[in-house]
Amino acid sequence: MRRRPAIVVAAAAAALSLAACSATGGRKAVEEAAAAGGKPAKTMTVTLITHSAPGDDFWDLVRKGADDAADKDGITLEYQASPDGAEQANLVQAAIDKKVDGIAVTLSKPDQVGPAVTKAVAAGIPVTALNGGVDAWKALGVKGFFGQEDRVAGQVTGERLKGLGAKKVLCILHEQGNVGNDARCTGVKAALPTTETLYVNGADTADVQSKLTGKLQQDEAIDWVLGLKASVALTGVQSVKEAGSAAKVATFDTNAELIKAIKAGDVQFAVDQQPYLQGYLAVDALWLYKTNGNDVGGGQATLTGPAFVDKTNVAAIEKFAAAGKR
Repeated sequence: MRRRPAIVVAAAAAALSLAACSATGGRKAVEEAAAAGGKPAKTMTVTLITHSAPGDDFWDLVRKGADDAADKDGITLEYQASPDGAEQANLVQAAIDKKVDGIAVTLSKPDQVGPAVTKAVAAGIPVTALNGGVDAWKALGVKGFFGQEDRVAGQVTGERLKGLGAKKVLCILHEQGNVGNDARCTGVKAALPTTETLYVNGADTADVQSKLTGKLQQDEAIDWVLGLKASVALTGVQSVKEAGSAAKVATFDTNAELIKAIKAGDVQFAVDQQPYLQGYLAVDALWLYKTNGNDVGGGQATLTGPAFVDKTNVAAIEKFAAAGKR
């Protein structure tokens, strides 16, 4: 009982110490955070550059993750995108000219974008890669890669389809020249040699539906349709019905609507690479490097997938998909 006053005194002393801190540098930090709506003051600028086409909802998930990391870390995030490799390289150069504090970039077309990334590294700007370029990032001097090994993802998907009794899979390539998409179909074919590829314009829903419907009507042996993104798979569901085909539909990647389609049984499963996490980690890793000198991944790729989403686990993921995080 006699020791209690001493504890109270110690607590009071600690409170006075905290008050003293608040009266100097600590108060300034609190005021800055309050002025920003409770968020940390902006201390660095990062440019995120992707190969997204206009209106591609997959990249909304990537950007949501990047925005959340930027809000947490006090980063001014500038987002740029182009599906054209040469234009994407120009966007990297523009970020170099602006002398940003960091660049996060997709390397789906490394032959075109790689030289600009090398220039950024030479200029002393730390760079992280995400989503595409798992085989290219190290040689460019990039600090880390956040995504999946697409060929591996394709192969395990092919093995899954084989286990489900698939005889002939139609893999729908919606973006020519994208090394990651090519690797997925190649991986599927390694496990299931009867796999065939269909090229479509993923930015044109009418083109996807007409070509896929026509192919299904022409070749009744196709028993599985495999999209490489959610919107293509959802169009595939319509094409299967329109063609009167018995083919089942699966896909890489998810969104809220795709999750509903899995619940309804219209899509059998999705291969999830967690795009929100890719965006978040690619931006957060730049902050960690600039502020603490940390290298995330230890020189190895940080893999965010693949993971399968089907009727057995879709309920657990649904709320996160609705929030734009899966």
